[in-house]
Amino acid sequence: MNTVLIKNARIVNEGRIFEGDVLIEGEFIKEIAQSISHKSSNCKVIDAEGSYLIPGAIDDQVHFREPGLTHKGDIASESRAAIAGGITSFIEQPNTVPNAITQDLLEEKYRIASEKSYANYSFMMGGTNDNLEEVLKTNPKNVAGIKLFLGSSTGNMLVDNPETLEKIFANTKMLIAVHCEDETTIKTNLEKYKAEYGDDIPVTVHHLIRSEEACYLSSSKAIELAKKTGARLHIFHLSSAKEMDLFTNKTPLEEKQITAEVCVHHLWFSNEDYATKGNFIKWNPAVKTATDRDALWKALLDDRIDVIATDHAPHTLEEFSQ
Repeated sequence: MNTVLIKNARIVNEGRIFEGDVLIEGEFIKEIAQSISHKSSNCKVIDAEGSYLIPGAIDDQVHFREPGLTHKGDIASESRAAIAGGITSFIEQPNTVPNAITQDLLEEKYRIASEKSYANYSFMMGGTNDNLEEVLKTNPKNVAGIKLFLGSSTGNMLVDNPETLEKIFANTKMLIAVHCEDETTIKTNLEKYKAEYGDDIPVTVHHLIRSEEACYLSSSKAIELAKKTGARLHIFHLSSAKEMDLFTNKTPLEEKQITAEVCVHHLWFSNEDYATKGNFIKWNPAVKTATDRDALWKALLDDRIDVIATDHAPHTLEEFSQ
């Protein structure tokens, strides 16, 4: 059995930082203490003095591009990248090619990961306007949740039928994770800027097309439906100040039925960066204003937002110019 002893680390765990040692035997942490002596002659000792030691993180929203788009990345390459960044578990999304909207297609992703992933993994089942029976077959023991796109996305994954939405919310006890942007608002905004710029719409107005109002309308409707049906709801990649009023820190996290998420890019960039970064920061939902960014930070720090994720989704350099 491989034994590793990490000495003198600044250990970050369960809300505090303390100096100490960690003993690992095989694949498991055997002991955490202020001081641990060598246990055997074949124990590998790492002196981590001055360095932080943190638990492996979970990224609950990634797009690893397999199957169908592996020229961008695949489960092997992206799980290795995740581990390099301290992510030891990931949850991958269903808008691959083909979209994971049947149990057979979902199981194929699990099969691929079992052979290629370097990290712990789970996948989400994709919902559409017409696959309710498949959604309800999903096994909650190994599938992280149901993913619904309430704004336009890849393939046949826009769920905009109110009757279908309510049936999904009312009939599954699994976590329902949603991408919230109001499709009608986006289309109206897009037509406005097409009239002004034609087909050459500058990226600097991306946040005005996929606007604060588009996000708020969709998020508020999803929350209203979750409260009506009792569904367990998680809202992905929040991006606007207005949406922060929809969430609470009055309920302990373990009791929350509705949880919120922010991504690192919405915490870092603002619309002022479009001028220099261009399409490299063109995401959906869009990076918005510095005021929105500040509100996201405030909500994260006061526990209205519960999760930080990456929405890791690789593209080729050629695709960024499109």
